[in-house]
Amino acid sequence: MYLWGRLWSVSWDQFDNLEKHTQWGIDILEKYIKFVKERTEIELSYAKQLRNLSKKYQPKKNSKEEEEYKYTACKAFLSTLNEMNDYAGQHEVISENMTSQITVDLMRYVQELKQERKSNFHDGRKAQQHIETCWKQLESSKRRFERDCKEADRAQQYFEKMDADINVTKADVEKARQQAQLRHQMAEDSKADYSSILQRFNQEQWEYYHTHIPNIFQKIQEMEERRIVRIGESMKTYAEVDRQVIPIIGKCLDGIVKAAESIDQKNDSQLVVEAYKSGFEPPGDIEFEDYTQPMKRTVSENSLSSSKEGKPELKFGGKSRGKLWPFIKKNKGATPEDFSNLPPEQRRKKLQQKVDELNKEIQKETDQRDAITKMKDVYLKNPQMGDPASLDHKLAEATQNIEKLRLETQKFEAWLAEVEGRLPARSDQARRQSGMYDGQTHQTVTNCAQDRESPDGSYTEEQSQESELKALATDFDDEFDEEEPLPAIGTCKALYTFEGQNEGTISVVEGEMLSVIEEDKGDGWTRIRRNEDEEGYVPTSYVEVYLDKNAKGAKTYI
Repeated sequence: MYLWGRLWSVSWDQFDNLEKHTQWGIDILEKYIKFVKERTEIELSYAKQLRNLSKKYQPKKNSKEEEEYKYTACKAFLSTLNEMNDYAGQHEVISENMTSQITVDLMRYVQELKQERKSNFHDGRKAQQHIETCWKQLESSKRRFERDCKEADRAQQYFEKMDADINVTKADVEKARQQAQLRHQMAEDSKADYSSILQRFNQEQWEYYHTHIPNIFQKIQEMEERRIVRIGESMKTYAEVDRQVIPIIGKCLDGIVKAAESIDQKNDSQLVVEAYKSGFEPPGDIEFEDYTQPMKRTVSENSLSSSKEGKPELKFGGKSRGKLWPFIKKNKGATPEDFSNLPPEQRRKKLQQKVDELNKEIQKETDQRDAITKMKDVYLKNPQMGDPASLDHKLAEATQNIEKLRLETQKFEAWLAEVEGRLPARSDQARRQSGMYDGQTHQTVTNCAQDRESPDGSYTEEQSQESELKALATDFDDEFDEEEPLPAIGTCKALYTFEGQNEGTISVVEGEMLSVIEEDKGDGWTRIRRNEDEEGYVPTSYVEVYLDKNAKGAKTYI
């Protein structure tokens, strides 16, 4: 039902009001297009920021950070980063779909709408101008008819006056009669012309009000209603574009939840154990040394450490110079090629890793050599493709590299076999509990004890069995040698109470003053003495140290 045609029955200026209203409708449509454009820009910016955020926290390749992602918690975090990258992709999809399905389509429609509106109002103005022209013609014929009637009436009155005057000649009367007839004829012609124009104008006016203008207003109304429907459909599309990606976004979030649920704390704890276990066997019980017996006591085979000359360093009474197993020094110098500075299990892993790397290099060089060999065969069969002799140098170089890598691999495999021979059998629980190694010989036990700490604080392996026998031979002679106490290099104040329950530690009470005989070497422990006969290790964070600048080996304390 078309209602806009009725506006003409109200006022003649509604045409201008409709023109303003339709322009306002186009402005609303363009405003909506601008809104969608800004939304797409926001989606693209958000997606870019999410991608950059995901990339920022991705582990760097061939770095220590990448090695940490073997833990399930780190793997879950990596999965979260990947899911967020996919999440960002869905916001890019939203932007693309809104651009293609709404913005581009509506912009094209606005251009068509403007052209249609211009055409409709042009036809309206043309029809209005035509009816105005017809009206002017009617007014002009009406005024002419009125004028001619008045002229004919005056001519008739003049004729009658001349005809009644006896003094006027017959010729003058005839002339007045003819003039009256002419004017009367002109009035009749004007009347006929006015009647014809009036009839035509009424027809044009009826068509104007009942046909032309209603048709134009109908087109404008249809145009405006299409615009309203179009903007409504676009709003539905706007919501549908968002709704289409919701399932995929939900899958991304489900992936994050699944990754979080895959975190296994027990597995991560086991990985920590595998990564940092030293391979040392727990020490066995220390035998009671009976000093009332004749000089027949022997060194306990289960002693954890030995001195530089092979003497056991464990001295109860607080005057031991060697550290116990929990406080083994770390080598701060250059890393040895055989990784002898590491604990046995860590050393085995490093050597195995090195062997694997060398095997990969050998395979790579072998593949390269095979490729060169095949190319040389092709050149031999087809000399026009290349000179076979030009590949001899590369072939020899590849062969030489393979030989070097194999020698290097053999060297590391030998070290690996040596370490694996010293480690306890993993499947033999009885051996693990007894603290014995695979060899189960006294020499092996003694050697392992010596391996745990070298004079410079690193892990070493004694290759000479003769030195071990000499160390055992001197144990008896040196057992009762009185060691000189280490000189104090400063003092310290206990900040907190520490219960030294582990072997090699010493208990202190908050506020107690003690002597420092060995400062923290980087392992978090400081060696202290109480009353010249009791010494041990306390956590460095539990004491406030005051070093003597003049003491030998002391560092400047700030």
